[in-house]
Amino acid sequence: MTRFNELLGTDFSGEPTTDIDDVIDSASEEPAHRERVPGLIELMNDPAAPEKERFLACLALTTWAEPAGFEAVIRAAVDPEGTPWYDFSIDRKFSVDSTFSQLAVAVDGSRYLVEEKGTAALRLRAFRALVQLADSQYFEDRLGELIDSATVREALGDIKAAVGRGVRSLAAGEAQRFDLATQLVDLACAVAPVDGPLSVELAMSVLQVSASPRTLDHAVTIVFRAQGPEVRQFGEYLLTVGDAGVCAEVREALSRPA
Repeated sequence: MTRFNELLGTDFSGEPTTDIDDVIDSASEEPAHRERVPGLIELMNDPAAPEKERFLACLALTTWAEPAGFEAVIRAAVDPEGTPWYDFSIDRKFSVDSTFSQLAVAVDGSRYLVEEKGTAALRLRAFRALVQLADSQYFEDRLGELIDSATVREALGDIKAAVGRGVRSLAAGEAQRFDLATQLVDLACAVAPVDGPLSVELAMSVLQVSASPRTLDHAVTIVFRAQGPEVRQFGEYLLTVGDAGVCAEVREALSRPA
């Protein structure tokens, strides 16, 4: 049995499995996962190991709220294209790297073990590091959905900076490898439950330079997640620029009791 199969190709009952995701996700209920941490750290940092195995080791360590996992995510965010697994996983829609999207899912999944491991501060740093990449790396519509309100409050500065950089890139007409405008609006949507007016401000800064039907559709989420005069005004703006589907969603959101 190979080192990788021992670590992630074997379930916690000792049986071989091809369902690596199940092994990773079931660790929160299996204290025995701790026994595999040293081996996974060694595998993740082994330059001779296949990039797929190194990446999956990182996903496991991050999901398991291990310091080594969070630290690897933070390092990867400093030099995204320099990570050993960059472009290992390619998104089918835009044909760009999707590893950071999967790392974001892993950071989110760590919530089940983060208190037990005492790594909440590192988890926050990892999320903030990923947010700082929102204008340059693709997150498959996930990043804005994964950040909880407490993390959003701590990362507001990072969110505003990322949206600002992205807007400047869009306004300058720079070539984009993926749907950056929609990704930035998704990040603005994450802000809505915490600060509705700021969420509107961020979204409008994007829509003023790029307002595709898809981007407008995603922007409706703000009207569902927040209330107040600024949010209602934003909803009314979407009614003037959105298609029939967007308008129907906005009317539904605006009809909710205050």
